[in-house]
Amino acid sequence: MKNMNQLMKQAQKMQAQVMAAQKELAETDFTGQAAGDMISITINGAMDLQSVKIKPEVLEDIDVDELEDMIVAAFRAAQEAAREASDAKLGPLTGGMGLPGM
Repeated sequence: MKNMNQLMKQAQKMQAQVMAAQKELAETDFTGQAAGDMISITINGAMDLQSVKIKPEVLEDIDVDELEDMIVAAFRAAQEAAREASDAKLGPLTGGMGLPGM
């Protein structure tokens, strides 16, 4: 029974560490860019959009389809940065267990 109590304490400790890491990630901003740095999108670790910045000169010689593609590319780059940070922060805590929601 002592081993079970010890196991439960370890699980609770791991859960607290994971929750703290998730909170920290959710509060961290991640920026993706496209067309050099002409378009920037910032999201937080919860994947909520924080800002979109488009330099005026990008609008001079571009059609709407190209602009839309660049915005999508910048958003995907921001998502990838957030995923990489999440994997780096949570991976060691979860030991690659692939827990749902992580």
